[in-house]
Amino acid sequence: MALDLSLPRAGVPSQRRAFTHYPWHVAFLVLGIAALGVWNLASASRSAHAPVWISQLSWMGAGAAVALALGLVDYRRFMRGAYVFYAVVVLLLVATALKGRVVMGARRWLAIGPMNLQPSELAKIAVMVALARWFHMDAAKRKDGYGLFGLVVPGVITLVPALLILKQPDLGTALIVVAVGATMILFAKVRWQTLVAVGAVVVVGAVFAYPHLKPYQKKRVETFLNPEGDVLGAGYHATQSMIAVGSGQALGKGWAQGTQTLLSFLPEQHTDFIFSVWAEEHGFVGCLLLLALYYALVVSALGIAGNARDRFGHFLAVGVTAMLFWHAFINMGMVTGVMPVVGVTLPLMSYGGSSVMAVLIGIGLLNNVASRRFVN
Repeated sequence: MALDLSLPRAGVPSQRRAFTHYPWHVAFLVLGIAALGVWNLASASRSAHAPVWISQLSWMGAGAAVALALGLVDYRRFMRGAYVFYAVVVLLLVATALKGRVVMGARRWLAIGPMNLQPSELAKIAVMVALARWFHMDAAKRKDGYGLFGLVVPGVITLVPALLILKQPDLGTALIVVAVGATMILFAKVRWQTLVAVGAVVVVGAVFAYPHLKPYQKKRVETFLNPEGDVLGAGYHATQSMIAVGSGQALGKGWAQGTQTLLSFLPEQHTDFIFSVWAEEHGFVGCLLLLALYYALVVSALGIAGNARDRFGHFLAVGVTAMLFWHAFINMGMVTGVMPVVGVTLPLMSYGGSSVMAVLIGIGLLNNVASRRFVN
């Protein structure tokens, strides 16, 4: 794969060739999941004061417009501005820590004019773009794979925004940023001795970091290990979620018929626990359908990464794939009780403008890589 940083030649023929190879299957999968998400939100928010699904539609429309706009520009042009974009996002995270709006004890939002921005969502995109640029330039020098010292720069690129996000505090998004960075690093060919050393460092670091977690974060881990220990307190979210999932049985109770949802037993039912609403109302069969759609999307994204025309496109697609996979994996794991509750949204299903925008920006970059795999 070439290391050329020169800008590609633009022109109508190139745009036409890119359109010819547009991954329509990915677009239809995204559209299918988004449509189910809005339909599910209409049920999840029926007891709320405002119909959040209408707001979600607006954000999805804006996100789709941004994704389409990204498709008009060759993704290789983003390589030169990768580090600048990363630096801007880090500065936004610092500004959030200093001047951000506090909501429910967390400082995650930054007011920019009339708009409230959640920079932690942009951090996922910034990390994947910066790492893609780094590995595009550096991976060719590592014929025998990456050793421990070779991972210092990618590690710093990943951990700086993750630590700033953790400080907000937002453990879930920080974990996603680390997971995206770690996945891209693994795809860069790391020596097995290095993997063992990094694994040992992670385990030791987790042991030393645990005492410094916020009290509610510790409680979540303890509740995961012993769900029955505080059913009406820290374990309430997980318990009610598992009740909702289990009560759906094979075919579910039907749209707008979920009692856990209707009676508001499910906390955050339109955001972090949206999958619980889906499981209760559409049952095991509905969950299999949704899992199949996510599986097809992740496999398609991996295929795009494998067929990218250069290393930058390859790692960019790997980063988007990792973001989609880890979001879905962690969210479904926490609402079914097999993982601690850490506050991670389900892509295109959970309500949230910044989250939807970040996912659709990633999809736009992914489709851009796929469209231009045969364009010079």
